[in-house]
Amino acid sequence: MSWQAARIIDFHAHVVLEETFGAAGQHGPELTVAEDGRPLFRAGGYRLHGVRYRGSPFMDAEVRLAAMDRAGIDCQVLSPNPLTYFHFIDVPSAVAFCRRHNDVLAALVRRYPGRLAGLAALPMQSPAAAAEELRRAVGELGLWGAGIGTEFGTRLDSPALDDFYRCCAALDVPLYLHPSPAGIDGPAAFPPLSHYDLDLLIGFAAQETIAVGTLIYGGVVDRHPDLRLCVSHGGGAIALLAGRFSEAAAKRPWASAELREPGAFMQRLQRLWFDNHLHSDDAVELLEKQVGRERLVLGTNFAGWDQPASGGKLEAPLWLADNARRLLGRKDWT
Repeated sequence: MSWQAARIIDFHAHVVLEETFGAAGQHGPELTVAEDGRPLFRAGGYRLHGVRYRGSPFMDAEVRLAAMDRAGIDCQVLSPNPLTYFHFIDVPSAVAFCRRHNDVLAALVRRYPGRLAGLAALPMQSPAAAAEELRRAVGELGLWGAGIGTEFGTRLDSPALDDFYRCCAALDVPLYLHPSPAGIDGPAAFPPLSHYDLDLLIGFAAQETIAVGTLIYGGVVDRHPDLRLCVSHGGGAIALLAGRFSEAAAKRPWASAELREPGAFMQRLQRLWFDNHLHSDDAVELLEKQVGRERLVLGTNFAGWDQPASGGKLEAPLWLADNARRLLGRKDWT
């Protein structure tokens, strides 16, 4: 298989790397067995019970490839496990973890160049360190971009991130934004989201929607027109709320003169990218109507709790794979 010929490219697939356990010092991560005999994954003070990482596609590349074959997925872009973004821990520990993660991930995808590619983990609590690690990960290790969280203590529209964004654009690589559960190593979740997995179901969508609004209202897409930003899960609720966001851009006092122009918000929304992992054909259709099909890529959260369960081969139009190739922007396809 080659990336140029691939008909189905999955852009939303996370990886867990055994060789990174303990690389963040006291923050872990670590995988043990709980008293009830179930797997226990720890990242900082966060504990995930009952998810079988070891021996699954998350940690075993051969198991992953066999599962991809069964699902009909030709190629996959692997991004860091959101539980291990470690965006709020001390900078030295975050840098150490990201370097180890990227070294191991690069070695993994080099073994399967026609099937797998990798996005780097970055220590976003230090934009300068994040840019330095991105340059190393792309220039020396051969990774194809970066996967980061939507929250890391610095607002996405902060001028403190402009040099980092310029670095991404200069390297001509995509930046994939995906939430992590609140409270792992940063601020706790909003209390009403503490039951029924609402922190994942609503909390993630809220983080993604906030990210889109901040990137547009804060002028990031204007300051960095060559930056390729992709937001997970269809940008949260942005397709449903795009009209309201547009109205605010036209009328609220904080909006810039550029945003007040007719259609300005939607024009900027259509410069972002989104994976289509929304679990609803109607939702995907609405997103496509709002942003255009040329800005959508296929995402499955492969092997995750919410991976689409089709019972057979995954079907997807070829234009989704073509979009993924444009988003990745490779000049040296294999």
